[in-house]
Amino acid sequence: MPERNRLPLDFSVRSLRVVDFVLDGLRKSGRERAEVAETLSGFGAYVGEVLVRRAGATWIDFDASQREFFGQAVGVRMPDGRVWSPLGKVVNRYEVGAAESLQTFYLTLPGRHPATAPGEEREPARR
Repeated sequence: MPERNRLPLDFSVRSLRVVDFVLDGLRKSGRERAEVAETLSGFGAYVGEVLVRRAGATWIDFDASQREFFGQAVGVRMPDGRVWSPLGKVVNRYEVGAAESLQTFYLTLPGRHPATAPGEEREPARR
């Protein structure tokens, strides 16, 4: 794939700004949520993986009450035990706009480990 077609998605906190930008473009296109559902799912998985790699989260299968609350089957658990739905956050960003910035969400997220520099190992979460 030519370099000009690639998004700079390197699982860094900074890359969440790129996701915000892409979602703004999708919003401006006027496409219905159903038309971009697959793209939103992909970005939801990406945001979740940023939380795993940079904030110490772990992927989890939601239980029945969590699935009902979040409307999703999977999410992440933060080191402090809080549970989040990255896909839900991406859908909110698409539907609401800049007020639901993914980068701001990460930067204000309680219960996360501090981000590490690319290439640095983060200490595993202790249970």
